[in-house]
Amino acid sequence: MTTTLVTQALILAGGQATRMRPYTDDAPKAMVPVAGAPIVGYQLAWLAEHGVKSVTISGGYKHEMISDYVGDGSRFGVEVRYAIEDEPLGRGGGLKFAAGRLAAPDAPFFVLNGDVITTFSLTDLSEYHQRRGGAVTVALSPYRSNWGVADLDDGDRVRGFVQSPELPYWINAGIYVFNPDVVQLLPDKGDHEDSTFPELASDGRLIGYRLSGYWRGIDTVKDVVEASREIRVSGGLLPREFRTTDPNI
Repeated sequence: MTTTLVTQALILAGGQATRMRPYTDDAPKAMVPVAGAPIVGYQLAWLAEHGVKSVTISGGYKHEMISDYVGDGSRFGVEVRYAIEDEPLGRGGGLKFAAGRLAAPDAPFFVLNGDVITTFSLTDLSEYHQRRGGAVTVALSPYRSNWGVADLDDGDRVRGFVQSPELPYWINAGIYVFNPDVVQLLPDKGDHEDSTFPELASDGRLIGYRLSGYWRGIDTVKDVVEASREIRVSGGLLPREFRTTDPNI
């Protein structure tokens, strides 16, 4: 079977992210610095590395900060377009609105929530999506507990604790491949996970892809701190020209 590389992506970066305060008091979530560089910087560098040529950024709250940082995308090696909401449309509505501003509206495209940093292979995801023949493929990450889990013996004696273990469940990683015909099924307002995805799942058209490699959702202040440490330790810092703060802060 011949596969076609997906070369366009859409980033959902319109939310206000109240749980990220004080980082988001004066900036959109996509501009929160992690190890010195905004989340959107990591996303654009990753997309370009995996052959994406055109990116549409869906913006709303303080979107000017994103466009001031990203510009036309050329320094990241991609062409960047913007789809700016006049009013909050929700993730599904924002996705539908922005999909009309893709470089090739009739071709498949990646979708990224604006709060994830990852390094897995988009080529593998694209090929998997085409092999499985679904309408949307959802990247899934192993679920890691936020708490220490007690290791008990048969007599309920505590033998120790395992800190933040991976559990035998898979969570939505906020990264997708969409076929273009799904756009018409998205709500004008609201969340696609409440309407479109359940419909696709009931029809057997929603596929899961178990990713391997680094993935981190940036949803709280604690996530920013931990992700920054992980990136510094792994040597994954973005080059100096993409940073907005000291990576060691």
